[in-house]
Amino acid sequence: MRETERDGAAGAKEAEVAAIERAMVALRRSAARRTLARRAARQGGRPVPEGAAFDVLDVVEAAEERGEPAGVREVADALRVDQPRASKLVAAAVQAGHLRREADQADGRRTLLAVTPAGRERLEAAHTFRRSVVARVTRDWPAAERAAFARLFTRFMDDFGAANGPSGED
Repeated sequence: MRETERDGAAGAKEAEVAAIERAMVALRRSAARRTLARRAARQGGRPVPEGAAFDVLDVVEAAEERGEPAGVREVADALRVDQPRASKLVAAAVQAGHLRREADQADGRRTLLAVTPAGRERLEAAHTFRRSVVARVTRDWPAAERAAFARLFTRFMDDFGAANGPSGED
């Protein structure tokens, strides 16, 4: 490969990395502004559960799907908050009836969290709405592009999570 081709390839890679970084910032800002919840409200649909208290449900559901136990420590790690904040969020979800506490059969000193039927309903409402937005955004994409994006975005997020460690530290 000639030097000019190498420089061109390096420049293209740099531009692609920059485009990905800009997209990540836009996605983070959108999430921080709770864009999906506002969109649901504008459309007059059921309110989409959101906020830090709802994020606890997402964390516990993901742990259940992986077959892993989830307690306050796992919630704190996943949400990148301290344990007292995670405890408050968990307590609010328990009080709302979306989570229940269960004794850890392997360690009686530990309490695990489980999604209740009411919590499952809230999660399903959120999944349904989020998926409808993704379907709407990608409706004009060719099937092959949608499949490639799903594969590559999932791979990117898996690799990004692995690069940042279990609780987001570098």
